[in-house]
Amino acid sequence: MESISDIKLKAKSLSPEDTDSFLAAYKNDERAGVVKILEDCRKKKDKYLKELERIDNMLIYENKYYDYASICGIDEVGRGPLAGPVVAGAVILPKGCKILYVNDSKKLTAKQREELSEEIMEKAVAYGIGVVSPERIDEINILQATYEAMRQAVSKLDPRPDLLLNDAVIIPGLDQKQVKIIKGDAKSLSIASASIIAKVTRDRYMEFVSDKYPEYDFASNKGYGSAAHIEALKKYGPCEIHRRSFIGNFV
Repeated sequence: MESISDIKLKAKSLSPEDTDSFLAAYKNDERAGVVKILEDCRKKKDKYLKELERIDNMLIYENKYYDYASICGIDEVGRGPLAGPVVAGAVILPKGCKILYVNDSKKLTAKQREELSEEIMEKAVAYGIGVVSPERIDEINILQATYEAMRQAVSKLDPRPDLLLNDAVIIPGLDQKQVKIIKGDAKSLSIASASIIAKVTRDRYMEFVSDKYPEYDFASNKGYGSAAHIEALKKYGPCEIHRRSFIGNFV
């Protein structure tokens, strides 16, 4: 008789598509260990099916505008921090592409974002990143800087998109058709993908500059106004990547 450890090893590498045949093969094995393995397999497949359904629901806009040749999702991160750039992502996914576990970047762990960012960039038809500096934010204000970052990201795409799915904004200065989606990073796979690559890019930058400005602990707070960050700002004053237009209440 096949050992429970061997069956467990098979179950560990089982794909969702092969789960039903695996369950059928061992359905008459009444050993408690095997029963437990089969139950875990059922739960794992149920979880997979629920995730697949969630991803299908995030393709509603992509499917609605399917006739457009090239659909681009756009999102930004870093509008609220006291320091660092605002970063926008633009992503064109292949038609019908499904990347499991993609979600609003704020709902994911740093490890999940890192892994998904790699998968998104690998599978995307094209992606672009736009970065606008703190100095530019102070010069033109955060909303205009956000638009500028988004235009930068779109300009780096090849092929050029003919439809833009945007998270909650219409971007001035672009001639493509734009669809404004409120909370788009939770409703569109393309927008959520753009959100993830933008977040990973900005977080990596803030971790990099944290070594240069250790007193502000940018690696931890990413430039946002945590209590420790504000305390350091009051004690040491601003560094070169602080947004002067954001910190008037503290210095």
